[in-house]
Amino acid sequence: MVKLFIATIATILTALPFLSYPSRPKPHYQYHSLFLSPSLSDNATISHHLFTLTRRPHSASTPANAAAAAHVLSTLTSLGIPARLSPYPVSLSFPFSRSLTLTPAPPAPPTTFSLTQETYPDDPYADVSSEVLPTFHAYAKSGTVIGQVAYVNYGRVEDYAVLKNMGVNVSGCIVLARYGEIYRGDIVENAYEAGAKGVIVYSDKKDYGGGAGGKGFPDDRWMPATGVQVGSVFNGAGDPTTPGWASREGCERLTEEEVEAGGDVPLIPSLPVSAADGEVILRAIGGKVAGDDWQGGEDVPVYRVGPGPGVLNLSYTGQNIISTIQNVIGVIEGAEEPDRYVILGNHRDAWTFGAVDPNSGTAALLEVAQRLEKLQKKGWKPRRTIIFCNWDAEEYGLVGSTEWVEDNREMLASRVVAYLNVDCAVSGAGFKASATPQLDQLIMQATQQVEDPDNSSQTIYESWVGASIHPSIGRLGSGGSDYAAFVQHIGVPAADVSFGGAYPVYHSMYDDFIWMQNFGDPMFKRHVAVANVWGLVALRLADEEFLPFNYISYANELQKSAEDLKVEVSGKSISLSPLLRSIEKLKAAATKIDIERKAMEEIKIWQSIWKNQPSKVRELNDRLMMAERAFTDREGLLGRPWYKHLIYAPSKHNDYGSKSFPGIDDAIEKAKSLASAESWHSVQHEVWRVARVITHASLVLEGQLT
Repeated sequence: MVKLFIATIATILTALPFLSYPSRPKPHYQYHSLFLSPSLSDNATISHHLFTLTRRPHSASTPANAAAAAHVLSTLTSLGIPARLSPYPVSLSFPFSRSLTLTPAPPAPPTTFSLTQETYPDDPYADVSSEVLPTFHAYAKSGTVIGQVAYVNYGRVEDYAVLKNMGVNVSGCIVLARYGEIYRGDIVENAYEAGAKGVIVYSDKKDYGGGAGGKGFPDDRWMPATGVQVGSVFNGAGDPTTPGWASREGCERLTEEEVEAGGDVPLIPSLPVSAADGEVILRAIGGKVAGDDWQGGEDVPVYRVGPGPGVLNLSYTGQNIISTIQNVIGVIEGAEEPDRYVILGNHRDAWTFGAVDPNSGTAALLEVAQRLEKLQKKGWKPRRTIIFCNWDAEEYGLVGSTEWVEDNREMLASRVVAYLNVDCAVSGAGFKASATPQLDQLIMQATQQVEDPDNSSQTIYESWVGASIHPSIGRLGSGGSDYAAFVQHIGVPAADVSFGGAYPVYHSMYDDFIWMQNFGDPMFKRHVAVANVWGLVALRLADEEFLPFNYISYANELQKSAEDLKVEVSGKSISLSPLLRSIEKLKAAATKIDIERKAMEEIKIWQSIWKNQPSKVRELNDRLMMAERAFTDREGLLGRPWYKHLIYAPSKHNDYGSKSFPGIDDAIEKAKSLASAESWHSVQHEVWRVARVITHASLVLEGQLT
């Protein structure tokens, strides 16, 4: 009888489709391994894409950028990936006239600066160098100002505090600041707050030119003496004339006066200049000697803070023009959950040639798309929909991605699993990653499967960790790239990966294919490695039945941030108890859903035999997906309502800086300045606000109504 029962069960199991191995589709992990196969990757193809994309300067709305968009579109469609252009008419800023004259102390004659970048000997792009926009700051204030020049180091809030302690008043001056620590828009804003009437920003040789003895490109990787870092000084996100809504034909728009009143565009003129021009200006500044940490390299004059005796005459006229930008959107539809989206994004527009920023990322995006097309030919179909987004006008202020997110806000907020960003994919050696914390573990696991492009004896993870116990993963609080609208506006889990970091020819006309070929990635192996990690993370998010999110990591990260906050409010009558209690609730909810998921995974094979329950899997995944949304607040940060996320947002005085609990941080800064009971009460209010959103995230993870 027992033998007959066993034989009957064996016959039933053999007949079940999922055990019929000859006709059974490959498990997703086999396709994921195949994605990493050297037979599918091609650094020569990546190199070709980068060469094609960087043949001409291609800033937003130019014919060259339209040609680059056409290349991305045609590549995706040739792979069988349905793709389209998603255009938006937006307000972009262009230079009309610029001049800068220095009048030093007599008897030295005045100097009128040429404000140009020079081509180099045998420059293969010399014939199209005239297409590079004149050096300027996008959305800079038009006007003519004359004043004594003062040196303000990096132009940070703390630098002005140092000047104040030195007895130096910059009110009515034109300040000279060097790039290197904060976003250029914040340099201008801080100067305005200090009473300056204009700003000149230069690239110091110590930071960008390799220091004493450093050789400029093309002889070495460093910025040449005439190189200029251009860029935007807009402190918002998206089209300045449509804050919070999509810029469509015939839509409501703010006037230039209303935009200016909004506080996100500068109120004083500014210009970027080269290291050579900056040094000339520094020689005309007298007064007290700057501190050692404000000084330049060995082969430059002693830096003094002024003001004067040198006088600058700065004139700038810009034009804001409604121009059409073009995002490129490609879609691989999911087979089982087509209404769940995994989005891969990179921007295409560049201030000049853009070999690093951003087209190393565009080349990697096309590499991922080509490999997924090869997987499709082998039978792979993603469980969830994968969307490729190639953004436009990022350089002006994350414009293309922001308009698209604002245009599709409700659909994206309800359907996006995660957004995976790559901007400057490669600028040198060394893997770097930033993410919302629930993706930490997934990124680490992916890097454990990918060979280090600079050391084949180890994985990326092993080189990334080095002598540490855990790798360093940054947070997506800065406004530095296109993840901002996804994380900070609608609360989508996100990540950003790259090789390298800050590089000396950033936003200059020397960021070309030759620089990449000689210094950034000579063999294009780092590009392949970025595509490996990027694509593998996307595949796991798109294919795994249970979303690989870990909110225990999130709770631990919030705990660390809360500990740092204790130091900030020490000695003040601020209670962090609401915040700490909410984090404990999040830990409990994260642990509970993790146990629940593991239990479902363990019994799933038997559920497949007797009764499939996809709705339970879907419901659990939705809780994991939507928990990040709960960290947002509809009112946003005080004075910065577009930024809805109360855990991660840019620092108020540095758009490149990431801040945990940004609302609390803003309130503390204000309270320290005002030193009033009311201002410290506002800090307590912000603590409660953050505690409430963390509690909401816990409720989402638990999936229970109160």
